Amino acid sequence: MRRNAATLTTLVIGFLLIAPVAAFAQDHGQGTWGEVSDKVITNAGFMVIAFFPLLALVLSLILWRLEVRKDRRKKTTKKLSSDWQSGW
Repeated sequence: MRRNAATLTTLVIGFLLIAPVAAFAQDHGQGTWGEVSDKVITNAGFMVIAFFPLLALVLSLILWRLEVRKDRRKKTTKKLSSDWQSGW
């Protein structure tokens, strides 16, 4: 309960400190890009659409390589342990 209260207090203080900066901004609602057109919005949407399949592909390739390493290590460990279990 104390942790929740501390987190809530920190968030409220943070928002109160950031609010004047947002209220007195001189950019009139423009972001860091400046004025945007439909073309800019469309291209940004296409980038978002392309990002997620690429992310899934990269993460799948990383997982595949890790699985190959794990299988190779298990095979080596099993071979080494069977050599030691052969006895006299």
